Amino acid sequence: MDRCVVLVDAGYLLGAAASLLAGEPARSRITVDHATLIQGLRERAESDTQRPLLRIYWFDGAPDRVPQPEHRRLRVMSRVTVRLGALTRSDGRWAQKGVDAAMHAELTELARNRACSDVVLVTGDGDLLPGMMAAKEHGVAVHLWAVQAADGDYNQSEDLVAEADERRVLDRAWITRAVRAREQAGACPPAPAPRPEIAAILAAPLPETTAETHSHSEAEGDTARPAPANGSDTTPAAPRTVPTPKDLAGLGKGPAPVPAPPAAPAGVSANATLRWSSDRGWIERPGNGTAPEPPEIAALPTLAQLTSAEQRWADREEDITTVGGDPFEVGQVFARRWVERITDTAHLQSLSTQYPRIPHRIDGELLRYAARFGLLAHKDDQIDERDRYAIRAGFWREIDARTAAEHAPAGD
Repeated sequence: MDRCVVLVDAGYLLGAAASLLAGEPARSRITVDHATLIQGLRERAESDTQRPLLRIYWFDGAPDRVPQPEHRRLRVMSRVTVRLGALTRSDGRWAQKGVDAAMHAELTELARNRACSDVVLVTGDGDLLPGMMAAKEHGVAVHLWAVQAADGDYNQSEDLVAEADERRVLDRAWITRAVRAREQAGACPPAPAPRPEIAAILAAPLPETTAETHSHSEAEGDTARPAPANGSDTTPAAPRTVPTPKDLAGLGKGPAPVPAPPAAPAGVSANATLRWSSDRGWIERPGNGTAPEPPEIAALPTLAQLTSAEQRWADREEDITTVGGDPFEVGQVFARRWVERITDTAHLQSLSTQYPRIPHRIDGELLRYAARFGLLAHKDDQIDERDRYAIRAGFWREIDARTAAEHAPAGD
């Protein structure tokens, strides 16, 4: 068949691009416009081979072969098929498993079935040499594409280069149409909203007991413990007079009543103040953390309760095609949907009064939503603490913007 097929080793393509643009092969150092990249590959392949494109195969690794956000976006694109190998960690490094074997199998099968006349390989791995040779024996022309090396040297197997029928180099100008180096900033990307980035929204999982939390917390505002009168080291330490939410969130979880804390040091009120660290500085609220959420807060509807079947389908389509999976962006998307679907604006005002704490039911739903985007990957089924900060920061950034819009005078 007079058609061309492109087989892309994503680990090679994006790793080499990161080396070229950011100085190291870590894919986290670059951002990729996948739609532009795929279109560029298609146009370049059709131009080089003078054949119409049959399909682009995108080979990549993923933890437990679970598609990541970029894979979900790619596999719904026209003429793109995603094949996933495993991504495993060994000696502190991540390595793809099964990607080369999958590329070899696809290459030989396409050639054997005469599904195409030309194959474009974007890879540098010499393990594909037998597959390349087999494809040539079946009459397929093999085009090998390289990414321009940062040091000007080869970044492909010399055996592949020698065996290929045609060779092209994707230079910096071509790569930068779809790939750019990521700025190394904080955990959250900047966003043009009224509130600056939130760096310390307290994260789950919460401690089970106050005692355990006291031993680990290093929050500001701690008060020194009074020295024992008899000089003994066995006197139990007094609790912090200004505990953080981590100190107090575990209280009142079980059916047994929580014992009253010992008396505070002299000169300090016995009523503890719940202190939240936020972009506004320390926000202090009276209370000892044992009371449940106010009824109006506990009754706030979840996003699932506000979402119809049609909206659920549209949300899934948006998640697949447009939501990038950045933790900050995930929080914003979730908050936007929640605000757009509430019918009572009083709910928005009630939620805003809880800043920076997200009500439990909504917070749990938010983190479950974030897990869809691969944010559990490599973290033993726990979302990384910094990612949780970013998710909640994005949530509050969007709530801030929506609350400001509700209060904006007519005509602004």
